[in-house]
Amino acid sequence: MTIKGQRVAIVTGASKGIGRAIALRLAQDGVAVVVNYASSLQAADAVVADIELAGGKALAVQVDISGPAAAADLFTAAEERFGGTDILVNNAGIIKLAPIADSDDASFEQQIAINLTGTFRAVREAARRLRDGGRIINFSSSVVGAYGPSYGVYAASKAAVEAITHVASKELGRRGITVNAVAPGPVETELFMSGKPDELVQRIVGTIPLGRLGQPDDIASVVSFLAGPEGGWVNGQVLRANGGMI
Repeated sequence: MTIKGQRVAIVTGASKGIGRAIALRLAQDGVAVVVNYASSLQAADAVVADIELAGGKALAVQVDISGPAAAADLFTAAEERFGGTDILVNNAGIIKLAPIADSDDASFEQQIAINLTGTFRAVREAARRLRDGGRIINFSSSVVGAYGPSYGVYAASKAAVEAITHVASKELGRRGITVNAVAPGPVETELFMSGKPDELVQRIVGTIPLGRLGQPDDIASVVSFLAGPEGGWVNGQVLRANGGMI
């Protein structure tokens, strides 16, 4: 049922980490949230429960964002439950580090399928179905610009997301739809911390002028700004939320 006056957001990869923080923050801002997840049903249900406990509206929807019908299914779910969509946050992504010489085709194809193709299809669907005055917020990474060893495939996928962001912002601007990208630096999530010895983590922290890793809420605050009325004049930009590391 349509909730009069309430905006609706789709957040991909919203069951954990940065995506979870974004879903919770948008709900706090008064937005109804479609919580997309690929496999973590229990975690997605917990996000929905937290939102509803605080008086918000949320719906968990399972789709693998790399699938050909995934984006359409998310928009249909939002329309059936909440009446439409105003905000798309393309947060879902994976990273597999390896030197280019050691990167196999399967790893390349998986990262492109989720990070780039999934984002492209979601932006395409948003261009067709997002309500006028809406917001599209894609996710790049601060490795675009840093271009460190072992990030070749991942950085390439995210650089392409930035290109899509710039073009879509020009195509959709006349409908009042803004299209921006957030490019986080190192954020203290399970995905980032996994497999990293403390010595490596401290070395990374040493490259950040603010002297700490980012937190999921740091990134959620940036998304909240871009999704809200205060961000309405920001369009076609890549906001590098990284503590000043590059």
